[in-house]
Amino acid sequence: MVKILIITLMFFPFQNLSAQIISAAASTDTTDYLVGDLITYEIEVVAKKNIRLFPPSITDSLKTVEFISSDKPVVTETDDSRTTLFKYTLAGYDSVNVVIPAIPVEYQIAGDSTIRKINTGPVSFTVHTVPVKTNEDIKDVKKPLKIPFDWKWLLLWIAIGIILLAAAYYFYRRYKQKKSEIIPEKKIIKIPPHVRAFAALDELERDQLWQKGRIKEYHSKLTEIVRAYFEERFNLPALELTTTEALQRLGNVGEAKDIIEITHNFLTNADLVKFAKFKPIESVNEEMMKQAREIIKRTIPKEIEKTEPEEVNV
Repeated sequence: MVKILIITLMFFPFQNLSAQIISAAASTDTTDYLVGDLITYEIEVVAKKNIRLFPPSITDSLKTVEFISSDKPVVTETDDSRTTLFKYTLAGYDSVNVVIPAIPVEYQIAGDSTIRKINTGPVSFTVHTVPVKTNEDIKDVKKPLKIPFDWKWLLLWIAIGIILLAAAYYFYRRYKQKKSEIIPEKKIIKIPPHVRAFAALDELERDQLWQKGRIKEYHSKLTEIVRAYFEERFNLPALELTTTEALQRLGNVGEAKDIIEITHNFLTNADLVKFAKFKPIESVNEEMMKQAREIIKRTIPKEIEKTEPEEVNV
């Protein structure tokens, strides 16, 4: 009797302690399911915060239902305890009474490596088919649902259509306006280089500069007209070149080889007047004008048979 009493006293506190530090319960969301319904099976464990839980395994305990999935455990805490909810989704495909037996939940107490277990209670529920009345006609489970017409959507689409039409009309008007503002092509007169040069020489003669004693200005303008002609006719920067450089460049132009000598005399004489203060006699001034005209005349392109300006579009 003493031994029995000692053993009872030793066992009772341990069981009482286990009941105080952890509890486990299992449940389903209902007890009646149709074939194919999803069944929610939950295990709720309430334990002290110093207890470490191991997720329970239920697949081996399922005999008449199928395991579908499991959710991540949801943990909530109070001052001295922690509640962990394990949630599983099952399904039954036969008409049967289901009993899920007690599920063991393993745990450890902090500071103790021993793995202990606590069991949930068993859970039972029924899976059944839909009752069929064989003496009635086949019909829908539910009547077709009629969706009421929403006038707001109709007004919205009408408003969108009006906005799109207005935008299209606006951009069409802008396009037409820009098109009407396009400046028509203008025709400009393209004057050949030799025509421009001859006109400048004619104007210089009318000014009678050397006759008025402005000999240096006369020779400067005379050479400037010829050099400007070279720039336009042969694409040479003649206005920026010295006499020697201009003659060297002209020597490399096939169409200008016939005027090298006369151009040399023309530019050299002009330089004497402009830079050496040489005062030529009247005949020299007249000869310089003749040489300028001869230089231009000899270099007129052969394909040009008339000197009238031509019109070009821009």
